Amino acid sequence: MADQTTEAMFDLEVGSPYPRPIGLAPILNVSAVAKRFGGVVAVRDVSLDVPQGSIVSVIGPNGAGKTSLLNMISGFYRPSAGTILFEGREITHKRPSEIAALGIARTFQNIALFGGLSVLDNIMLGRHVHMRAGVLRSVIYWGPARREEIAHRERCEEIIEFLRLQDIRKQPSGSLAYGLRKRVELGRALAVEPRLLLLDEPMGGMNQEEKEDMVRFILDVNQERGVTLLLIEHDMGVVMDISDHVVVLESGRRIAAGRPDEVQVDPAVIAAYLGGAT
Repeated sequence: MADQTTEAMFDLEVGSPYPRPIGLAPILNVSAVAKRFGGVVAVRDVSLDVPQGSIVSVIGPNGAGKTSLLNMISGFYRPSAGTILFEGREITHKRPSEIAALGIARTFQNIALFGGLSVLDNIMLGRHVHMRAGVLRSVIYWGPARREEIAHRERCEEIIEFLRLQDIRKQPSGSLAYGLRKRVELGRALAVEPRLLLLDEPMGGMNQEEKEDMVRFILDVNQERGVTLLLIEHDMGVVMDISDHVVVLESGRRIAAGRPDEVQVDPAVIAAYLGGAT
């Protein structure tokens, strides 16, 4: 990125034009977390708060530790140090399934759908944390298990309508265009009914039209469904346009945090992206 100008990096209007009610208390508190892989330190003493109802973006050059941070929050990595609180409850050492059941869902940088399953069935997989029917009743599909299945399908159909996937609901996800598969993965995360949604490069690899669609859905998830969002994204125009707060990582460390207009003029951030001296 050394040949870019600051203006090219931040080419959209700064600051979200969409007013949202943002709570004062953080829904997520990350305190001095670190992650080591043998002698390699991927994340070093990173702290951040995510206010209830907000959109917070984590940015930084490749290898800055962004995905490792999300993996610790979602339970895929166990922090080597530090603590993570969700709604005041410590989740530092909980398993991914336990964290999902508490109300945190995520998408992945590399699409993690089952290509042979339909759009509906992939979204249904996100309902597993809410399924209460026992194994035997689920196998024979009788009584409460059948009623539960119907209720879960109704919730998934509502998500399909929300994401405008009605026309492809029965198609195998592997046959879809890239942008649509990204949307299906978002749908599967929404099926968890999260209060906090972690998005790892939701617009990575998309063309401009697909990005615009995804931005609209992200804003609708936040505004209409009341979901707090923590996202990693490389499109700086999008980040600066929709975020309430931006956290910048470099080499595993937090080097800046603040409102989009503050972060984009921070000398440490400009140096991290453009390679200049701080």
